[in-house]
Amino acid sequence: MKIKVLYEDSNILAIDKPSGILVHPDERSKEKTILDLFLKKYPKLEIVHRLDKETSGVMLLAKNKKTHEFLKSQFKNREIKKTYVAIVSGNVKNDRGVINKPIGRSPKDFRRYLAGRGVRGELRDAVTEYRVLKRFKAKHCEISSRSSLPRVRGGSHTDKKFHNASLSKFSYLEIRPKTGRTHQIRVHMKYLNHPVVCDSLYNPDNPTPKGITRMALHAKSIEFNLPAGKAGNMKGDVVKVESSVPLQFKKVIGNCL
Repeated sequence: MKIKVLYEDSNILAIDKPSGILVHPDERSKEKTILDLFLKKYPKLEIVHRLDKETSGVMLLAKNKKTHEFLKSQFKNREIKKTYVAIVSGNVKNDRGVINKPIGRSPKDFRRYLAGRGVRGELRDAVTEYRVLKRFKAKHCEISSRSSLPRVRGGSHTDKKFHNASLSKFSYLEIRPKTGRTHQIRVHMKYLNHPVVCDSLYNPDNPTPKGITRMALHAKSIEFNLPAGKAGNMKGDVVKVESSVPLQFKKVIGNCL
């Protein structure tokens, strides 16, 4: 698999991660990961942050341990700016909003996280800003998680029923997470009752716009500081790396009503 490089220097590699590929090795799977694809060329490569398997877009990697620590400190101090786009179920009421809700574990499913009532385990602060770019209606298919049919690779359901004559409501959002919790955007949008489209874990049964065959979440841009030359503990120029919005998203938004 050939993965597009969006930015590269002697210390940092920024790639355009496709949907459907793991970032970290999974003991339950023998699938190739992002690291597997790049370690031969960059043997000291380290993951700086993660994207969920079905999320696409900009991802940073460090070519050495010193740069890894430098970038990780920016994430820890919330200095790195990340922007996502997503298509979610329903029409989000407010044009802008901030979700400030701690995230913990779901009591019913070890794979899931939860914000709000019923959460268990350690609560970690989580803040997500969003802005509605467009509210629209689209032809859709319904996906049932209760079918006995098997799921296809990547967690999508195979039992889709198309309803070409009917329309469902959706919203296209720009999302800026201020913290970096596991599944944060997916959990916070679920908390708002507007889960991400085609998310088999947090939105298994709601309609999906016709034409969307993957989770509709994309890391559009990331902004970070470079190391400052000889002064290794000081920050240098600011770099913003961007990834094009997936064609599936563009087609759905362009054909919406």
